[in-house]
Amino acid sequence: MGDTVISKIEKLKKEKNAVILAHYYVDDEIQRIADYVGDSFYLAKVATKIKEDVIVFCGVSFMGESAKILNPNKKVLMPDESADCPMAHMASVEKIEQMKKEYDDLAVVCYVNSSAKLKSHSDVCVTSSNALKIVESLPNKNIFFIPDENLGRYVSEKVKDKNIILNDGYCPIHKKMDKESLLKAKELHENAEVLVHPECTEDVLKLADYIGSTAGIIDYATNSSCNEFIVVTETGVLYELKEKNKDKKFYTISCEQICPDMKKITLDKILNCLENGSGEVVLDENLMKEAYLPLEKMLELGK
Repeated sequence: MGDTVISKIEKLKKEKNAVILAHYYVDDEIQRIADYVGDSFYLAKVATKIKEDVIVFCGVSFMGESAKILNPNKKVLMPDESADCPMAHMASVEKIEQMKKEYDDLAVVCYVNSSAKLKSHSDVCVTSSNALKIVESLPNKNIFFIPDENLGRYVSEKVKDKNIILNDGYCPIHKKMDKESLLKAKELHENAEVLVHPECTEDVLKLADYIGSTAGIIDYATNSSCNEFIVVTETGVLYELKEKNKDKKFYTISCEQICPDMKKITLDKILNCLENGSGEVVLDENLMKEAYLPLEKMLELGK
């Protein structure tokens, strides 16, 4: 059955002149059939170079929105329109405007894991792989970092000469990856290095041997002389880690590490959206123009 669906997807891709982009956090079978797989920064860069007419984005809503903003004249399809990221909405335009009134030189730095509306009221977007570099490069002393307080706190500890004001948003999945579960995993795997995504809470980050983006975690594990790793981020990344490191062992911690909305993306839904053109991302033209500038600045500063 799976092979039949895959063959139909491949046939329709050619007929529709379509390309499939997938985030590391979707299921293995989706990553296997995708044309491009990566983290948010990589996929944003890829989206600016797409030659095909149709982009099928296997991820959550903010990812599809970003692809559409970067490709206003292309059709962007989401296999599951309900797949969303709670953190993407955990800031408000009202709060942004309030902060701008309080600080004359304020730069609103928006994690790319956010809605198009939040992006459109920001000065620059960042990803977990380039947030440090971009914040350091800004001339502003005051930075309002939205929506993720954990990534914002991590940046603030590294960039001491900025006044980084944190928002109270967070990734519900990474927040569940608690210190106690990690300590138990460390007891079971004493020789393993701990690889942690900066969306995790501060107490978990303090136990890390390496902190970085999803792509950063993959690169670190691949280049490390260590052969065992405890991976503290969403488990979709394990597919790529194991593909690149056949001789190494990867462990998880004893709590939820799977985004349920990423699990909504299935081969059948990809086939359906290619057949019917369903799940098309439609955004207001003015919103796209306003949200494009922070994304464009991210791609320029985050090289």
